[in-house]
Amino acid sequence: MNMNQQQRERMGSGRGFIAALDQSGGSTPKALRLYGIDESAWSTEEQMFDLVHRMRTRIMTSPSFTSEHVLAAILFERTMDSTVESVPTARFLWERKGIVPILKVDKGLVDEADGVRLMKPIPALDELLDRAVACGVFGTKMRSVIAGCNEAGIRAIAAQQFRIAQQILAKGLVPIIEPEADIHAADREASERILHDELRAGLDELPEGRQVMFKLSIPVEDDLYADFIADPRVLRVVALSGGYTRQEACERLARNRGMIASFSRALTEGLSVNDTPEEFDAKLGASIEQIAAASAT
Repeated sequence: MNMNQQQRERMGSGRGFIAALDQSGGSTPKALRLYGIDESAWSTEEQMFDLVHRMRTRIMTSPSFTSEHVLAAILFERTMDSTVESVPTARFLWERKGIVPILKVDKGLVDEADGVRLMKPIPALDELLDRAVACGVFGTKMRSVIAGCNEAGIRAIAAQQFRIAQQILAKGLVPIIEPEADIHAADREASERILHDELRAGLDELPEGRQVMFKLSIPVEDDLYADFIADPRVLRVVALSGGYTRQEACERLARNRGMIASFSRALTEGLSVNDTPEEFDAKLGASIEQIAAASAT
């Protein structure tokens, strides 16, 4: 069995969850602030990304961060291009930890229209995907946002996600389609039902033998995505925490059988740059245990 097959088998049937370590330029300052590093600590973007890479490295090298509970990790492009303990990051994850590397490929969002925020164009995507394959990356992730219940907007989001997914599939990578539904939207339940149907239509257009993954807000209606979890065209359905506390996100996730976590902020909640190694590992270990338990239902 080659590496890609091993990673596919692990992603499809392994127990655990996906660690989202893919904060980009827009979300990195907040992630660092929550970690105890405010904006006075850097004066250039390069320095900011160096600080967040140190945070991610501390997570990835922690004794608590193992394949027992962590199936995969989503990386920012700069993280993929960096090293951990002098080893390219994707190789470190797979060869040292047995954790599947996934790459965030979107470049952020355009302004809201029709109740949604579509992805910005992704220039040189083919080149980025080729580099990802060369680095040993298994799949990709791309995020867009549903702010309200607008059928035309939700249809446009699903169409854009699947269009780019086809380009990713052509490179032999497995795309994670992530149309996030804003948890604060008053009409979220209705928008999630429309989204479900649009994602179903997109699945029906997939070429035979192709698989995608979905990363979705934990739905208002429990088990809304149960049919996707059972669909052989869907390798995995994962949940984003979407602004919930870790406790609430885990409680909601546990009610959705077969759905596993792909948490970012909820994973790192409570971690501090000032933690001793023992404190850091204990906090991270407790977080990982809690998220893995919620993903096991």
